[in-house]
Amino acid sequence: MFSNLKDISKAANQIAEEKGISSEKVWEAIEWALAAAYKKEYGQKGEVIKAKFNPESNTLNFWQVKTVVSNETVRFPKEGENVSGEKEEKEKNNETTNENVENKLPLFNEAKHILIADAKKIKPDAQVGDEIIFPLEVHDDFGRIASQAAKQAILQKLRELEKESIIEEFKGREGQVVSGIIQRFDRGNVYVNLGRATGVMFANESVPGERYVSGSRMRFLILTVQNVPRLPEIILSRANPNFIAKLFEMEVPELAEGLIEIKAIAREAGSRTKVAVYSKTAGIDAVGSLVGQRGTRIMAVNNELGQEKIDVIEWSDDVEKLIANSLSPAKVESVEILPRHEARVNLAEDQLSLAIGKNGQNVRLAAKLTGYKIDIRSLTNPEKVQFKSGTGDEEEYNGAEEDNIEVVSENKEKKVENN
Repeated sequence: MFSNLKDISKAANQIAEEKGISSEKVWEAIEWALAAAYKKEYGQKGEVIKAKFNPESNTLNFWQVKTVVSNETVRFPKEGENVSGEKEEKEKNNETTNENVENKLPLFNEAKHILIADAKKIKPDAQVGDEIIFPLEVHDDFGRIASQAAKQAILQKLRELEKESIIEEFKGREGQVVSGIIQRFDRGNVYVNLGRATGVMFANESVPGERYVSGSRMRFLILTVQNVPRLPEIILSRANPNFIAKLFEMEVPELAEGLIEIKAIAREAGSRTKVAVYSKTAGIDAVGSLVGQRGTRIMAVNNELGQEKIDVIEWSDDVEKLIANSLSPAKVESVEILPRHEARVNLAEDQLSLAIGKNGQNVRLAAKLTGYKIDIRSLTNPEKVQFKSGTGDEEEYNGAEEDNIEVVSENKEKKVENN
């Protein structure tokens, strides 16, 4: 494994390029593994050995490292005590105060310690805590076991470095949309090739009724990036409301430039979404900006979402007007604000079905969007409740602002009608 140092140099540079890891870190991993192999074959217990490879001259050198200590920083073995029994001795003597302090000091080990007096003979300005290095004989005939151990150590270290590199790259992209190729579908979870990394979209983050075909390219929201052992690093979503907001940002320059703002989103993924939008600049029609000429912009978002209907409405700080807008396409006659975040809405008889929607979906989304429980009533029979919807799973949208989208405040989501 170590006989051809030139090949090691080429392999290290190739790994660094392919894995997107800095060459310095790759060499650190290789040198660490070489030192471990040297110690296993030629060293002794307690020794600290370091290796250094010079890629220019293709030479490999090894050093033993000893730390400078004094009588105050280490204790010396008592009769019958040796370095290998250090831990046992510490635990056994952890009794009285004075002895306890003494026994907390590490045992002097000649393999890794050097007394200050001896260190000054080698390095006159040596101080306690310094490291003194001693060149070791170079060997290139590592045994099979040591070589295999070093090889496995290098591979493991490189996997860890690659994982750290991926997490560092994607951590700053949380809340952004990425494009990926679907690899496989397993137990409801979708695995997506993102280039250097594989992302996972769990079943609860997928869109009901949406088909995920291996080899097809789709867009996903990076929901979170985590560094947890035995768990996926990159979690993706297509069902999160912020996915809609980010798709619109990609299609609407006024939104990306901050001229208009998505104030809130209420979504039932795969079926219908209401988006409330507000113009921060006079003369700019917020709803028209999202819809685009002849609906081109909203159609582009629709093409990504499939059959999901999008309603775009105008945001208003006037709660009554906001609630009326949120029930679009129904025409509301009046809105009465009641205590405890409730609102009574009166409509003409022929507008009731539009306001309520199929299975109550329209009023349910309006309630999520505004944060108000909405009581639907007919003008011809105002005493009878036609439909009453609560605000639903408002907590579903908590933390939207943490994704740097001022957009989704769960208690105020907005709607825009897509005809």
